[in-house]
Amino acid sequence: MKLHRPAGTLRAGGDPIHLGPEDAGWTYTGLRVLNLRAGETRDIETGEFEAFVLPLAGSCTVRVDGMTFELSGRDSVFTRVTDFAYIPRDATVELTASSNLELALPMARCTNRLDPKYGPAEQVPVDIRGAGQATRQVTNFGVPGVWDHADKLNACELITPDGNWSSYPPHKHDAASDCEVVNEEIYYFRIAGRDGITPSRDGFGMHRTYTADGALDENVAVRDGDVFLVPQGYHGPCIAAPGYPMYYLNVLAGPAAERSMAFCDDPAHSWVRGTWDDEPRDPRCPVTNHEGRLR
Repeated sequence: MKLHRPAGTLRAGGDPIHLGPEDAGWTYTGLRVLNLRAGETRDIETGEFEAFVLPLAGSCTVRVDGMTFELSGRDSVFTRVTDFAYIPRDATVELTASSNLELALPMARCTNRLDPKYGPAEQVPVDIRGAGQATRQVTNFGVPGVWDHADKLNACELITPDGNWSSYPPHKHDAASDCEVVNEEIYYFRIAGRDGITPSRDGFGMHRTYTADGALDENVAVRDGDVFLVPQGYHGPCIAAPGYPMYYLNVLAGPAAERSMAFCDDPAHSWVRGTWDDEPRDPRCPVTNHEGRLR
């Protein structure tokens, strides 16, 4: 399985990403990223997948099952927490762009069909995780305990200020145990350019995924629009190069009967969490909330 999928390698027509479970080589998790012009309408058939409709840039109208949701979006993933919507399996979804639109559809193969539902930005929790140079923002729009209206799908967004580390300590969720559940995970990266707001291929970050036995040991430079697949093993850190803030969308799903994002740290590095208790957080976090950009 090829884990690092650079920008352009998953393109489908005018859309940047079309990644299904079969393309990834696993069972549940997928991601589409669509581009629509202002006023353009696109119909999406969800089939056996549930999904979130998540504006990355721009706003849109979502029509599904006789319901209409107006999603107030953002200029970029670095400027605001956005509205979103949940759409069920076996649905025809009509998407209409209010402006030029880039839209993510994190998705999961599922069994149960739930009703569509709107997620307002003002109800999305923005958390600060870590401390010091491991400080990052976690936008928990689609995680268990915050958003329980899904069958298999879990998703959240992270913003890592330039020079900081996130997804640290390294952790895994590839076995059913006392501390973890099995999840397939997608990382979708956006890297800001010099202004800290506009995504650009000029900047870069680093991502690491590995297994304890060394069978998997990936250390890659990631750029704007890249995808990284995590089928197994410890993953982290994700490092934002100085000058280039990093965003990523995490999409997770797996076979467990109940949704969970439980994980186990790499025991060699879990001690690092204890050092954060006495270390100040980076004042650049949080970067955004539902009202806009804070820093």
